[in-house]
Amino acid sequence: MQNTPSGTPDPYAGTRAASLAFKLPHKRILLLEARIKRFLLSSIDPLDGLGGMVEATDQRQDFGDWLERQLRLRRMTQSALAEALEVTPAAVSAWTTGRAEPREDRKRAIAAALGVEEEAVLRRAAQVLPPSALNWHHRPAHRDGGREFGNAAAFAFDADLAVLAREATQNSLDEQFDPKRPVRVRYTLEELSGEHLRAFLDALQWDEIRPHFEASATDRHKVGRVIAEGLREMTESDSLLLLRVDDYNCTGLTGPDYGDDSKFAAVLRDQLNSHKGRSTAGGSYGLGKITLWATSRLGLVLVNSTLSGAHEGRTSRRLYGRLELPWHSKGGEDFAGLAGFGETDTEPGREGTARSWWADETTTRSLRLEREGRDPGTSFLIVGAHDAAGDAQTLQEMHEKLVRALADNFWAAMTSGRDSRPVLEASVTTLRNGNVVIPEQRVDPAVHQPARTRALSAYLNGEAVEQRTDTTQVAVAYVPLRVPPEKGAPRKESAEHNAVLLVTAADDNDREPNRLVCMRGNRMTVMTRRVTDLPLGTDAFQAVLLAGRATGSDAPEAHAAEQFLRTSEPPEHNDWTKTEDLVTSYVRGARQRIEDFRKDMLVAVRVLVGRRERVKTGGPAVLRELLRIDAHTTGARRPDRYPVVRHVEGSVDARGAWNVRVEVKLPRRTDPWSMTPTARFEVRSGSRPAISWAKLIAGENCRVEQGVLHFEAGATSASFEGVTEVSSHPVTGRMARVVVDLQKGR
Repeated sequence: MQNTPSGTPDPYAGTRAASLAFKLPHKRILLLEARIKRFLLSSIDPLDGLGGMVEATDQRQDFGDWLERQLRLRRMTQSALAEALEVTPAAVSAWTTGRAEPREDRKRAIAAALGVEEEAVLRRAAQVLPPSALNWHHRPAHRDGGREFGNAAAFAFDADLAVLAREATQNSLDEQFDPKRPVRVRYTLEELSGEHLRAFLDALQWDEIRPHFEASATDRHKVGRVIAEGLREMTESDSLLLLRVDDYNCTGLTGPDYGDDSKFAAVLRDQLNSHKGRSTAGGSYGLGKITLWATSRLGLVLVNSTLSGAHEGRTSRRLYGRLELPWHSKGGEDFAGLAGFGETDTEPGREGTARSWWADETTTRSLRLEREGRDPGTSFLIVGAHDAAGDAQTLQEMHEKLVRALADNFWAAMTSGRDSRPVLEASVTTLRNGNVVIPEQRVDPAVHQPARTRALSAYLNGEAVEQRTDTTQVAVAYVPLRVPPEKGAPRKESAEHNAVLLVTAADDNDREPNRLVCMRGNRMTVMTRRVTDLPLGTDAFQAVLLAGRATGSDAPEAHAAEQFLRTSEPPEHNDWTKTEDLVTSYVRGARQRIEDFRKDMLVAVRVLVGRRERVKTGGPAVLRELLRIDAHTTGARRPDRYPVVRHVEGSVDARGAWNVRVEVKLPRRTDPWSMTPTARFEVRSGSRPAISWAKLIAGENCRVEQGVLHFEAGATSASFEGVTEVSSHPVTGRMARVVVDLQKGR
């Protein structure tokens, strides 16, 4: 055997010796060596048994890892291998732990002892398993008799398609691999029926797990009822709905099947393991992934991941299945509920569990998990998908709901500037038995959120102005956020970060104008607030607040603000408020900093859209004559017992309709108030004629449902706005006084 210049054994020494025997010129020898090496590294894998070519991204495993896996697969001990090779067990132990590597002649002997081709030792890539090597492995019941009737984490979210789109897409953004390219997320709905359904169920080994579903389907708890409904619908309709979530340009589920430093284990084995190191990450609780299983009526999700870094010498088609059932009993044996679909693990201490496996293209296709290209990322297939909210039943409705949810939550991440690319590209496709029902629909933020997209684009392009002179411009201001020091930090000084506030005119079709949308990190919407206490006549607008890294800043203050705001978010990541993590991580006063920030951002919006006019005593003569506060009571204690109108502002628009803003005083109580507002014209004699509302708009501490105002419990004040219906006016609006009263809601 010959050595390379570095002194390490050359695996191609035999080839080089043959070349030298023919006395070829040195350059010809090197060329021949290179060709032989390329041939060996691209030849058919004898371990595959399927004739598949090795992918260019595959790499060789470390010899120790490869040897240990081969021994485990064959249930062969290190002592048995040592005896076959006539070496000491200590030598085999050194090989498996990586402390030493055998000579090339020893490797050939190892190949013979293991019954594999010599080239398998050179390649050292994990083998592709045939379907016959796969099994479902169910976790036995706890020995202490404890029972779990569902995953508690699943109840932190609703099994709603909109929530799924938000959480799953956010997780994909958090795993962006190449920051110079956008993350691409694709949602695919597919309904299977007939032979297509049966072929899928065969690949899934349905007959093996169906008894476990039937044992879990019970009306004694919520999860059991959901499973029972899923089985019933599947049987009666002879169909099954799949929802696949594919992401590209993401890291993929890297790492070993077990262990702390493994994305695979964090997603598919652990609970409450976020495994996100970036400060810009949207998630921090490790709960968002559970929405995948919660959206399945069967609690079943299959996974195919293309890795950004090789594991066991491979990167493509790493598959696994995870089933989450409640505790159940089958055939006299009790099961905890969790099951895995994959290769049977033979590692000591883990016997009877399932490991991920490397699949061939045929198996991947039969499980509806095929991916496009070699871009790293993961595909999650939700089996038995449904929308628990109940407002999306058909394929068309589910398709549209996914598009709306992606647009509402990620319009900013999909918005680009003149010199920048979007962070995210998203689309939705709908199929039936492999045939296209609704073609791939790319989510365009400019279509779904035109005003907000215009505002962010202006900021990214440097076109925002401090003061708007026309409605086409975008105004910018800055809102300070003082970040307190963390507990135990060496520096006790606060960091001050300037969040960016953008205001632009609302689009004519905006369903909810006068809103402030707040975001951080990779620009997923965190919370949306209605801006109240605006002067009458304020033009409709949309406001956007960018905080932390969402501003585009890489300064230490931006990172500090990012971490501070992330800590202040609840598991749903839909607010900035007091959390246990906030109180635990930061010094006293952190909660007040959040409250100040929330107040300051609303004040800044009001400044940009126009200062509120003070109500002078008496007011203009025309409004004094036409407007009046209805203080009529039915008893001396009514103001203390029921909501009453405290202040009214209003004007008549060009159509002759009254536009009023009403402030209400609320007696504090633990239950919400439900009141119906009534508008009437004042007359000198007789009853006041009631007029109809054309529109009612909720304000502070208020929401509107079918003409009824619902005031929040515990609030002491509220507000709403109303526009009267001109056709209901008995006289011209400018010729009458208007009175607003509140009655008990019906």
